[in-house]
Amino acid sequence: MPVAVFADSRLKVLDAAIRRHQASPDALIAVCHKAQELYGFLDTPILWHVARSLRLPPSRVYGVATFYHLFRLKPPGEHTCVVCLGTACFVKGAQQLLDAAERAAGGRAGQTTPDGRVSLAVARCVGTCGLAPLAVLDDRVVGPITPDDLETRVRGWVHGPR
Repeated sequence: MPVAVFADSRLKVLDAAIRRHQASPDALIAVCHKAQELYGFLDTPILWHVARSLRLPPSRVYGVATFYHLFRLKPPGEHTCVVCLGTACFVKGAQQLLDAAERAAGGRAGQTTPDGRVSLAVARCVGTCGLAPLAVLDDRVVGPITPDDLETRVRGWVHGPR
């Protein structure tokens, strides 16, 4: 598959990051993080560019991008809600949090609402177990949080002003 031409400065920044890592295949995760930071998500042309630049098979790049939950292959919604399902959160009611978020958004984890307003996701552990149960709302860790509070916040994103 041919690599799309990115006609903006983001590609130059990404290529500079690749050069800083000496185009080492070992820098795959760091380069994918940089690409996602620049583009917001990792679509097929970006993954192909990374594969070619690091001299890796595209299947390996895709495998890494799909293995780690922090990488997105589709554009995120305006707002993101990530529910932690790690052990501490799960024991303290994370499934109820996820159910509340899905109810409020009208969708399932791993999806973005059709209008692009809200993306729902799950994480296996956010690493702040003392705040369990928790959710990451627009990159801000919020916890402990109740299912009712989470449902209210997500519903506000869905039905609030644009």
